[in-house]
Amino acid sequence: MTYSVEPRVDAYIDALPEWQQAICREVRELVHAADPEVAETIKRTRQPYFVLEGNICALLAAKDHVNVFVYDGGIVPDPEGIITAGHGNKTARTVAFRRGEVINAPALTEMFRRIIANNRAGGWRKIKREQAGA
Repeated sequence: MTYSVEPRVDAYIDALPEWQQAICREVRELVHAADPEVAETIKRTRQPYFVLEGNICALLAAKDHVNVFVYDGGIVPDPEGIITAGHGNKTARTVAFRRGEVINAPALTEMFRRIIANNRAGGWRKIKREQAGA
């Protein structure tokens, strides 16, 4: 797949241990595969974000895992149980990947697609307001 890369995202990934690089590159491929219009940027000084009419996800490498923060306000379904933390968070939940774990690509890609669709519909905050008023 061809997409526009942000050199600062490359620099972030390239500085990681090999196993974390592999996770970040796979997640990067999946988010771009979810929609070809996804853009890459850096926020919070050095953290890679993937955006399209709002945040989709962000990467944060920790000592023994990689966190993928999904910015969905907790409204995107998780039927496969890939969310590992932040279940009660009002903004983002986390999918953590450890060395050697297999990424559930179909589930994560579907989550990205739903987040993008929600972003295009005005964002999860607007959707939550509409649901509360319904």
